[in-house]
Amino acid sequence: MTARRDILVLNTGSSSVKFACFDTGLQLRLSGIAEGIGEQGRVRMGDEIEHLSLPSHAEALAVVLSRLTREGFGPEHLSAVAHRVVHGGTTLTAPTRISPQVRDEIAACVPLAPLHNPHALAAIDALRDLAPDLPQYASFDTAFHASAPEVNQRYALPPEAEALGLRRYGFHGLSYAALCRRLPEISGAPLPRRLLAFHLGNGASACAILNGQSVATTMGYSPLEGLTMGTRVGTLDANATLRLVEEMGLDAARTLLNRQSGLKGLSHGLSDMRALEAADTPEARFAITHFTQSAIRHGHSLIGAMGGCDAIVFTGGIGENAAAIRAEIIAGFAWLSARLDTKGNAANAARLSAADSTPDLWIVPAEEERQIAADTRDLIAITAS
Repeated sequence: MTARRDILVLNTGSSSVKFACFDTGLQLRLSGIAEGIGEQGRVRMGDEIEHLSLPSHAEALAVVLSRLTREGFGPEHLSAVAHRVVHGGTTLTAPTRISPQVRDEIAACVPLAPLHNPHALAAIDALRDLAPDLPQYASFDTAFHASAPEVNQRYALPPEAEALGLRRYGFHGLSYAALCRRLPEISGAPLPRRLLAFHLGNGASACAILNGQSVATTMGYSPLEGLTMGTRVGTLDANATLRLVEEMGLDAARTLLNRQSGLKGLSHGLSDMRALEAADTPEARFAITHFTQSAIRHGHSLIGAMGGCDAIVFTGGIGENAAAIRAEIIAGFAWLSARLDTKGNAANAARLSAADSTPDLWIVPAEEERQIAADTRDLIAITAS
């Protein structure tokens, strides 16, 4: 029998299951997605696409396991399956093997992430039934920020409000953890002591990373807070939110703030940065400026949380690919002597900084799935030692 070595990473959403298989060296072996769950869906693996009925997450995962088995990556060849779980609350602050108790703690966090944690639980439960002998692990998107000082996690609310779970959790933690792992490999130097990281995509945030640990971040109780985003408003006066609820009702206000605001709201319909740059209308240009100015303002507050800045790093779809956006943001840090290498920036090179730049400037590709695999590999090694 072949020794179990590979790790299957699952990222489960409301209507999809993304999957990726990594070996112990964290090399990607195979990836794909099952999408359209709840209706006539499809499974894509490499260049192969199969259309079929996927009425539930359990049935979608059964199909995924069947296709993985056919390719030689079935449960008997896997050492573990690892799940991305958005919210771990205040108790699940590190990657962990899933036990019945951990499963219950993930379920207890459903009120904090009602659009995300239930789907992770559906996958966990389905795998428990489909492959009961296969160990399951979880990595949490909130966990990286658990190292922040209490003063940066608390809102100025009384105890009865905080008892509802109203505190700053932060998100994109797996992206930031991966960034901290990869940057020394890319740069050939130790991780900078005071690192300002921007995860810029449809969802966008920034993080102050001091000595490899998050000390402050822009997202808070939910992924709605902080930077201007693709369809999310970012930071908004709480009384403005209350006014919207009064005028529109709760559900309509929630939809507006999460799905109709941000770049989309400012540009009258465009949320993709590539489309905004191509449109070159006054509204599109204003939306882009709003995005970059938001990043600059929040970035400066995070520098204050670290007492300085030794490096600025970009990741995520916009961060990795939008040279003009990076240039506008870095221009806001000129007082720090941040200087772009214009040719390197235009080429989306790993090193972005000119020779006379302080701080150093970098691009690090987002690697959440590989980070989850690394978390699980390390936990397995600890258990085996």
